[in-house]
Amino acid sequence: MPLLPRRSTGRKSGPEAAVRTTVVVLFCAWFVDYADRLLINYVLPDLGDEFGLSHASQGLVVSAFFVAYAASQIPGGLLADRFGARPVVLGALIAWSVFTGFTALAWSFGSLLVIRFVFGLAQGVFPAASMKALAERTPADARMTANGRVMSSNATAALAVPLLAAPVIAGLGWRWSFACAAVLGVLVLGLLGRGLRPVDTAPDKAPQETKEAAGASAVRGMVRQPAVWMFATMMFGYNVIMWGLLTWVPSYLKEEAGLNLTTVGLLMAVPAAASVAGTLLGGRWSDRLGGQHQRIMLPAMAVGAACLILMAFVPGLVAFVVLATVAVLAISLTYMPIYAVPMRALPREHTGTGTGIITFGGQVAGMVAPPVLGLLADTLSFRTAFAFLSVGAVIAVLAALRTPRDTPSFLAALRPAAPAPHPAAATTLETETS
Repeated sequence: MPLLPRRSTGRKSGPEAAVRTTVVVLFCAWFVDYADRLLINYVLPDLGDEFGLSHASQGLVVSAFFVAYAASQIPGGLLADRFGARPVVLGALIAWSVFTGFTALAWSFGSLLVIRFVFGLAQGVFPAASMKALAERTPADARMTANGRVMSSNATAALAVPLLAAPVIAGLGWRWSFACAAVLGVLVLGLLGRGLRPVDTAPDKAPQETKEAAGASAVRGMVRQPAVWMFATMMFGYNVIMWGLLTWVPSYLKEEAGLNLTTVGLLMAVPAAASVAGTLLGGRWSDRLGGQHQRIMLPAMAVGAACLILMAFVPGLVAFVVLATVAVLAISLTYMPIYAVPMRALPREHTGTGTGIITFGGQVAGMVAPPVLGLLADTLSFRTAFAFLSVGAVIAVLAALRTPRDTPSFLAALRPAAPAPHPAAATTLETETS
């Protein structure tokens, strides 16, 4: 579906062209963001050999990034709301590309932890600013479709990184993979600077009721809103699963299945392709359902949890890859719906803060899941660790059952002591978001 209605002349309108350009350049920036983050997962065995690290210690390398990344989420949203999305997005890309390059210079376990921590601080301000930039340029009823296209970059990076990085790591060593990624970030910086113009191309269609409900609480009060934190908890459950799989499946395939890195990359491309499809479909279905996330979240998480549990008991590499692929497809369907209600309800000037809180929940999962799974792999087995990830699905479902199901109920939850929105206002709101 088009992001904005086409004119009868068949020529693209200025706003529509701006939306499409924004989607393309943010897709590229997110691709680099996720690729830089994913690289560490494919070199964990090499780091373990070079620095003498156990699986639990390797998990701490991943968690060092997520501690800082999580800490930067809400400040990143506040910065974007205060100074604008564009300068925050550009500054983040510059900073994280520098520290991607510094990763190649790590000389010890301690230096690696420090570099990955600062790298996480730099990347952490980007997500909320990126979503704010997109919200500034899209109408509410197409916002999750556009965001789904942008965020499919994550799965695309998960598809591309093992295929592109494996030959570099195998031929030149793990350090060169980070050097190449830093160069890619510099190239995308130029594209982003030209494509993300400092202009407002889409009028904010959020109704006055939305602005009044969210405006007073968005900065200081929003962090005290239980409804917003329930969406953050949903993202926590989602990311427990996704980062658990992304961090440890490559190591499992290399260490337990005895595959070389190139073969690992080819096998990892299968669930990554499923993730691309799931993210795109989830965004589209979310818009078609008016942002009612529960209708996607509950069945998709149930399927994902079942597959994760079966991974611990079904023997054979083929069955493992098939179950992992189905699990990733199902879980990826829930990514965009988690953001749907808040992004449709909040006015543009507070989108950065709101999405920053939700993204923060997901990054806390990135802090917890890698070392916990590493410890389980050390003490029990990799397959037991993967089955443990089903806990993330349970957490996400329980949170989903406690979240407002649509925009009017979300606004009412933001002001629990105030009267419910006037019926006429609610009708207008549903018309806009359907």
